[in-house]
Amino acid sequence: MPGRTVGKRNRKHTIGTVTVAVGAALALAACGSTKDTGGASTAGGDGDGKVGVILPLLTSPFWQSYNDYVPKMAKSESVNTLKTVNSNSDPSQQITDINNQLNQGVKGLVVAPLDSAAIEAGLDQAERKGVPVVAVDVAPDKGKVAMVVRANNKAYGEKACQYLGKQIPSGKVVQIMGDLASVNGRERSEAFRSCVKTSFPKLKVLEIPAKWESDAAAAQLGTLLNANPDLKGIYMQAGGVYLAPTLQTLKSKGLLKKAGQAGHIAIVSNDGIPQEYDAIRKGEIDATVSQPADLYAKYGMYYIKAAMQGKTFKPGPTDHDSTIVKLPSGILEDQLAAPLVTKENVDDPELWGNTVQ
Repeated sequence: MPGRTVGKRNRKHTIGTVTVAVGAALALAACGSTKDTGGASTAGGDGDGKVGVILPLLTSPFWQSYNDYVPKMAKSESVNTLKTVNSNSDPSQQITDINNQLNQGVKGLVVAPLDSAAIEAGLDQAERKGVPVVAVDVAPDKGKVAMVVRANNKAYGEKACQYLGKQIPSGKVVQIMGDLASVNGRERSEAFRSCVKTSFPKLKVLEIPAKWESDAAAAQLGTLLNANPDLKGIYMQAGGVYLAPTLQTLKSKGLLKKAGQAGHIAIVSNDGIPQEYDAIRKGEIDATVSQPADLYAKYGMYYIKAAMQGKTFKPGPTDHDSTIVKLPSGILEDQLAAPLVTKENVDDPELWGNTVQ
């Protein structure tokens, strides 16, 4: 991702009480085509019909915010959505949810996959019924989707590494990882690990495989701190599920020191939720990467509407500060901007986490 703080967008629309920045139309859209282009799925038609929206979980403030944005963005993009469905962190349930939506006759699906491999079964079912799918947040390893709406997750790990490396000259840092069955967990982990090895060889990386589970993060962090009380830094791959247990664990051990105080453990997170911004303002954590919940919802709706109309896309820059890339699988992914947020820009009104009511 570019090394700037906050991505700017072309113009703003106000939807209810939430202000979001909206691009006009993608510069490289091949409108009206019914031919697959660069891995993009097409369905044809006028774009009408019900759309199913399937969530991975609702225990994270990030996904709660995404869920709140969905009806607003659906209205903005003239997409007729059914009530969102929560798969409760269960990949098998998510396949069942997809089949249930297909049986209800949806003409499009917007899905945030829990497992990059397991989701293929649901995508195959949708393809057999001629229903286009847009994946949000997580790219599938295999299967057909019209577009993946996602940020560059390798950049998340890279930005966390660069920030911590500049704060900590040497010592131990831990990354509290996501589920390695998800491409997001893999890419963030590998990018952080590789960056530290290349750029900050005096840092020693410890790892906690927490699978996006708050209880697992708290328990393993407590054990790790008992053995490593000299820990200097923490990278949390999902603030929505790891922020509260991490701060609580540090506090219980007398290790929660504010930035600038002796013994402060530098902490970088991912998500960009309001709770992280409050923690930055209090000096409890140092930075986070803002994952655009608002734009995940907006462009999830934009691309499913386009797919239902038979539009296709090609790799290249868009007009909303992002780039469409072709993944090794042949799938297209719109990599949205995800800025690093620190005490210097935490109050920027452009950040979606500052617009949540």
